Amino acid sequence: MTSYPTCVLRSVRGMSFLIIAATAVACSGTKGGDTAASRTVILSAADVVAATTATVESTVQVSGALDPADVVRVRAQVAGTIRDLRVDRGTKVSKGQEIARVEAQGVTSQAEGAKANVASAEASLAVARQRLDAGKKLFAAGATSQIDLKTAEAGHDAALAQLAAARAVNASASEAAGRTSIKSPIDGWVSDRNVESGESVKSDDAVVTVVDPRTLELKGQVGAVDAARVRTGQKVTFTLEAMPGQTFSGTVARVDPVASAATRQVGVFVQLPNALGKIVAGQFAHGRIHAGASAKSVVVPVNAVRTGDKGAYVLVVDGSVVHRRPVVIGARDDETGVVAITSGLKDGERVVVTAGVEMADGTTVSTASTAPAAKEK
Repeated sequence: MTSYPTCVLRSVRGMSFLIIAATAVACSGTKGGDTAASRTVILSAADVVAATTATVESTVQVSGALDPADVVRVRAQVAGTIRDLRVDRGTKVSKGQEIARVEAQGVTSQAEGAKANVASAEASLAVARQRLDAGKKLFAAGATSQIDLKTAEAGHDAALAQLAAARAVNASASEAAGRTSIKSPIDGWVSDRNVESGESVKSDDAVVTVVDPRTLELKGQVGAVDAARVRTGQKVTFTLEAMPGQTFSGTVARVDPVASAATRQVGVFVQLPNALGKIVAGQFAHGRIHAGASAKSVVVPVNAVRTGDKGAYVLVVDGSVVHRRPVVIGARDDETGVVAITSGLKDGERVVVTAGVEMADGTTVSTASTAPAAKEK
């Protein structure tokens, strides 16, 4: 009678893939009639878990830095010299408050000249209007010719045009002069100051950065499958590494409509109210998006679900034989590490949960306590 060796696999969570590889080598000397399904694989108690019935809350995990939702870098709009810089890092400012001004003699002089030109044009128009009124009266009395009347009318029209042009130039010059005053565009705090009083700046040079940390925002990346479960307005629970044991609540603000071409990830923006300023911006946070709860269903650990060419499946331990069972997955709770199975599995059925353990359909298995000892070479 020919004796065939029994190949034994002892699985330890986190080390199964190493032991499987070693077992494959050890079993390479078996005779041609020995197949993978005929070998006995030994599983530890931690490798197999029974499916249960529970309600699963669908959640999606995001993480990243909590930055202020409103960040504005205030820049100089004209070239000149910074004067009267009134703020520094940490200074609270209000919308419209003057932060500094730019001394720009050329811009100021142009504004003053444009204003004077408007006054001159207005005076010229007043004289032209008087001449026109007088010309009309003299023409009606027959004391002047029609040509003189037409000349007075033309002078009046020219004076009107000159005033309109002067006002346009004045508006442009006044706007430029107004840009010499640097004002805060939002309510908030100065987070950075890039210049000192007396320093020269060019147009578009950064002067200060103003932030509003009363609303913090985390920009995260999630997979396309998870993104399909995320909606604007969903509740988000935050935990901070700097504040262990505390949780904070926010909402999903928006979701990118297009996945990144490079990573195939979808950007998700979640916001956290911080009206009292308890949380310092810039901290690293973990967010848990609550995407809704499912009805009671069969649940298994996430690691029990595998993906093949034909979709998701689990390894069901039926007595001493393993069967590959196609399943349909539902809600998944990333925090507790469980996933709902809406079809393909019953409550109480046992499944292999160790990610490194992979077996063909029909493989014979045994628990570590009842399996035969491996033969020594």
